[in-house]
Amino acid sequence: MNRIPVVTKNLLAINVIMFLAMLVAGKNGLDLNNILGLHFFMSSEFHPYQFVTYMFMHGDFSHLFFNMFALFMFGRTLEYVWGPKRFLIFYIVAGLGAACVQEVIAAARYFSMVGNIDTDLVALVFEEGAAALNEGKNFIIPQLAKLNLVLNSQTIGASGAVYAILLGFGMLFPNERMFIFPLPFPIKAKFFVMGYALIELYLGVFGSPDGVAHFAHLGGMLFGLVLILLWRKKGEIGGPYV
Repeated sequence: MNRIPVVTKNLLAINVIMFLAMLVAGKNGLDLNNILGLHFFMSSEFHPYQFVTYMFMHGDFSHLFFNMFALFMFGRTLEYVWGPKRFLIFYIVAGLGAACVQEVIAAARYFSMVGNIDTDLVALVFEEGAAALNEGKNFIIPQLAKLNLVLNSQTIGASGAVYAILLGFGMLFPNERMFIFPLPFPIKAKFFVMGYALIELYLGVFGSPDGVAHFAHLGGMLFGLVLILLWRKKGEIGGPYV
């Protein structure tokens, strides 16, 4: 662990600790993901602190592993180049940006739905929807079930910040060749990042609901891009390194 820079090391540790805390709390009847995950701002389950805490929570081991693997592989490189302070700012801003984009998308979906649903039924979702989801249930009427998921489901994970890290790596080292499973040949980092962004955009717009916050991933990349361009304009960072 001595070769891992300080911010990357601590982010890895915090995420692992929070995952273990989630497992322990779950065995004692406490759903930490529901408490600390990001809810839609109109939900009774929403709290402002969730804009920060959501990015340290994960749903299962694979969710945690792939995010932490990417943080370890690419985050430490950015921290070595930028230094710990700038890297931490980048990580947190990207995570916050991803949360903001997710809230905007949720709001757009919410307002596009409520106009076609009786106001009494909308009120019913507000009154009983959160409790139903907490018990693993949902409404039988499809429209109400979808509305309830928008209103009361939570977003968790470091993916927004991690996608920004991938973007940052691709911008700093655009011609670095990477082997990506299952491709049998290496591809340049810039094409890897662009491909990931296009896939996320496609899934977010055209994909069927899969419980993945694709627009949050894009939001993390967007805020990361803006921050990098701002720093470059001010001459605070260089790049790309080819």
